[in-house]
Amino acid sequence: MHATPAPPGTTGRPGPAIALGLVILCIEGYDLFVLGVVGPALLAHPDWDVTTSTLGLLGTLTALGMPLGSIAAGWAGDLIGRRLPLVVSLSWLSLSMLLSALADDLALFAATRFLTGIGLGALIPLVTAYVSDAATPARHSLQVGTATAGIGVGGILTAVAGRTLLPEWDFHTLFLFGVFPLVLVPVVWRMVPAAVRDRPAHAPPATAGPGELLTPPYRRPTLLFWAVTFAGLVIVYGAGTWLPTLMVDSGYDLGSSLDFSIAFNAGAVAGILAAGLIADRGLLKAATTTSFLLAAVAMITLSTPQPRPLLLLASAVAGFGALGTQALVNIFVAVSHPARLRATALGFSLGVGRVGAVVGPAYVGAATALISSSKAGFLAFAAPALLGAALTALLRQAGRAPAAVRPGVPAAR
Repeated sequence: MHATPAPPGTTGRPGPAIALGLVILCIEGYDLFVLGVVGPALLAHPDWDVTTSTLGLLGTLTALGMPLGSIAAGWAGDLIGRRLPLVVSLSWLSLSMLLSALADDLALFAATRFLTGIGLGALIPLVTAYVSDAATPARHSLQVGTATAGIGVGGILTAVAGRTLLPEWDFHTLFLFGVFPLVLVPVVWRMVPAAVRDRPAHAPPATAGPGELLTPPYRRPTLLFWAVTFAGLVIVYGAGTWLPTLMVDSGYDLGSSLDFSIAFNAGAVAGILAAGLIADRGLLKAATTTSFLLAAVAMITLSTPQPRPLLLLASAVAGFGALGTQALVNIFVAVSHPARLRATALGFSLGVGRVGAVVGPAYVGAATALISSSKAGFLAFAAPALLGAALTALLRQAGRAPAAVRPGVPAAR
């Protein structure tokens, strides 16, 4: 017998939770996109002999650490509360970025990217669950989406830093900024509740586990969420690793390519907020499907010669179609589970789906290596975008966790 979930908003006022979540995910976005921003500098490194295949491997190593972080942190977030896993994850991420900034050879740098991936994987399920716990029911998608927009803001900051400092400064400098999360540790300890609030007194902590995700009524949506997240993360991490390099290969200089990266992330921020408003009107499924389709259209547009303003617009739409889509998928997962199971569901959805994050950079790298056309990298994104749209169409309409459905009353479709 599943416990009826407490409504969002039970952890207090949503404003502080949204603000803290936005700042934390801004750090996530910075660290996510920094490898892509320094990609051209890595390719030009005089001693490391970096090739496009090497760049894809670095992105893959980062992604390999993410499932470990997502699954472990998500499960821990439901078992012992969001606070301690968030503190550990922020500290881990700071130290990993510091090691990247200090790495003086390619092998050590690659190892630090794997460690960074573990920290990156942990933050999204924990922050999404924390903000979702505090969100106002009528504005749930908008409020969680506002926090998630921090990923796009962080990506903008990365591109601005790259445009300002590169190539005059050593690329290691951009990784040094990743030590900032340590400042947030005492803030998180003071603001984040120590325990999940809606677990029934008679229910032992072990009931919040992956086994429950594969029992009715969670099994079908769980498997679909895993597949949808896979498709979305192929796009997110492929673009995060490759977008500036693809633009340089298409004939743009580094500064111009970073302008496209800024537009990509700005589009993600604006799109997430707009989609949140739409989703709160009962259209979360439609918004998610549409954003996948927009990603495909935008990437195809970027592959063709177009006026610069149109290409910047396409880059912004691609940002919404990539980062915005995954934000909507995470919101979809959050509202489909009770709070006691929410971080676990997010952690496993992102953990299993992180196979897409592993595949994404290598997949785009293989496409650019095997196909000589400069269009190859952009067109490679269309297939996972269309797959994601088709899989999302198979999901039930979001709104209530399955456990909240009364006996005899079918879930809304």
